[in-house]
Formats: sequence, structure tokens, C-alpha cells
Amino acid sequence: MREIEEKIIEIMKDNGIDVVATLPCDKAKSLFYLIPQHFHEVALNKEEDGIGICAGAYLAGGKPAIVMQSSGLGNSMNALMSLTRTYELPLPIITSWRGVYKEKIPAQIPFNKNLPKMLKAFDIPYTIIDDNSKINLIDNAICDAYENNRTHVALISPKTWEKEREEEKGEAMVHFPKREKETILEYKKTIHEPEMTRYDAIKTIAEYLDEEAVVSNIGIPSKELYEISDRGLNFYMLGSYSQASSIGLGMALKTKRDTVVLDGDGSLLATSVLPIIAAESPKNLSIFCLDNGTLGSTGDQLTNAYSGVDMELMAISTGIKETKKVHTEKELKSTIEGLYDSKGPRFVHVIVKPGIVGQSPTVGNIKLTPEQIKRRFMKAML
Repeated sequence: MREIEEKIIEIMKDNGIDVVATLPCDKAKSLFYLIPQHFHEVALNKEEDGIGICAGAYLAGGKPAIVMQSSGLGNSMNALMSLTRTYELPLPIITSWRGVYKEKIPAQIPFNKNLPKMLKAFDIPYTIIDDNSKINLIDNAICDAYENNRTHVALISPKTWEKEREEEKGEAMVHFPKREKETILEYKKTIHEPEMTRYDAIKTIAEYLDEEAVVSNIGIPSKELYEISDRGLNFYMLGSYSQASSIGLGMALKTKRDTVVLDGDGSLLATSVLPIIAAESPKNLSIFCLDNGTLGSTGDQLTNAYSGVDMELMAISTGIKETKKVHTEKELKSTIEGLYDSKGPRFVHVIVKPGIVGQSPTVGNIKLTPEQIKRRFMKAML
């Protein structure tokens, strides 16, 4: 018996939901078993990445939703406010509300018991569903999110499906495929002293852009792309640190158009999205990791990529097969010219100089509002 879970699936389908980002909760495990049978499920490693993935999917014409444990909202608030709220993007979030009803895990209580107050403080609409007779309120939450271009959270108490869980005890619901696999890796590369600035690299990449959708990382990279080659198909990020490649993945899943992400080493070190990209394996996605070894928009503090992490090797270890490392303009041009000879996802590790003073022109702010960036981009995607 999974009547409640099947009703939730039906409501989501009736509303045209087509991409569902998930991070499971034991209290709602039957729902999570059903989701991949009905939707394109994107299995998350961290809830925040789902905010970017859903944003990208919507910008490319999709109708996404997130289903997760309510605790994940704590991991997602910056992205929700600086991406979803800033660009006025619709996002229904269906959560299993922990910490309130017969909660046995003490760590779930401090955050979740105050969750409605937090959502109210951030002016995020929410609907509490604490009985199975209220399950149709999920329809209202989804409709509100899409009609008013905002986040709406459905907080579903475990009480809602408590009876069903009792009846399901002992049922075998998981079927594991064979896991045997072989990994063979031979990797020996040298990171040389960089010759290009990030501005140089972005200018070179921009020369080859035609019909690609582009996501550019927050801060100075977006300002540089805006000055070098402003176009409708550029999505400039104004916030939501670490979400560039997540947004690019969401876009690539909902368009046949080639999608390019201009990301950075700091941003990619702060996310868990690369294994998801490898698992989803979008053939039309290319990520340019502009690696200056620093947090270039906040004062050039060193990242772990400066003397430690090899970003290309990190991408390979997550399962991305098409990778390159480039140091010079000539190498970058050659790589771009042969970029589409292989199917994506592709990861291009571009070594660039740290610092901007004296190395690239001083760039001004982007003279577009978030709403203008969104509308112009979505129009260009059509």
C-alpha cells in the first residue's frame, strides 16, 4: 500500500513536473523509490546543488521540483535566496518534515522544530501537511511556485504516511543491480606556470561561441564575459557561490543546445556536483575550469588547487571521461576547435594566472537586472 506516495506522484505529474532533484529521507523512502519510475530523477549529493540544477532546468524550458528531507533546507538557503529569489525562479520543494513528530534522532530537532519560523523570516511560503487528508495541498504549493515565480515548501509530517509504513514492514523494496566494475587509470601531467590571465582565457573562449548557452561564474568572471561578449545566451551569475556547474547541468538536461560553463577552481572545490554530472552524462555539456588557484573575486586567497588539488584529476576521479589540461592560448584554441569531436560531458582544465591587478582590464558591473538576465536568456533559448 503506497496510496499517499502514489497520490503525490500523480499531483506532480498533473502539474507537468519533468525533472526531480532528490536526496532521500528514511521517513519517506517509499516516495523516493517511486520517483525514478515516473520522472527524470537527478540524485543529489548535497541539497544545495539541487537548487542550481533546478534553476538551470527551468531556464532551459523544464519544470523541475526538489524532493528531500527538510533538514536540507538548512544547506540550501543561500542558493535559494541568491539564485531562486534573486532571479524570481519558480521552485516547489517537497520535504519530509523531520524533528517534530515522534522524532527519535536528537540532531534532527533543533533545526527542524524552528523551520516554519525560519521560512517565515525569509518570506518563503510553506504549507504544512500533517494528515493524509491534506495531501492535495501539494497541488497548491506547486501551482503557487509556478504562478508566482517563487519557492514554495511543502512540509509533510511523517504522521501522514505512518499507517502505510506499518503495513510495509518487511517488504523488500530495493533491487540492487550488479556493481562489479573495473577502473584503470594512468595519469601523469605537469601543471606549468600559467601564461594566460582569466580575462585572456574568457576572451579566447568567447571568440568561438555561436549558439551555445553559457553559464558564467559569480563575480569578476561574469563581469569579464559581459564586457568581452555580451549576448542573450549568456546567463550571468550574480550570487549562489558554487552553483555554476549545477545550473549548467540543469540546462543541459532540458535542451539539445550545447551548454558551456565558465567555472572556477574555488567554486568547483565547494560543490559536490561533478559526480552527478558524470552519472547524468549529458552529451551537450562542457565545463571550462578557469583555475587561477585563488578565490579571484574576494581578494585572491589561495585555494587548495594552487599547490595541492589537480582539478582535471579530480574531474576524472568523479567519472568524467573527456578531459583536457591547457596552459596557453594556442592550446586552448586547439582544444575548443576539437571540443565537439567527442561527446560530453567535457572538462577543460585551464591554468590561468592568479590576481587581476595589471593583468587584465578593469571591468565594470553588469548593467542588467537579474530579471532582465533571466528573461533575455530564456527568450534567446527559444
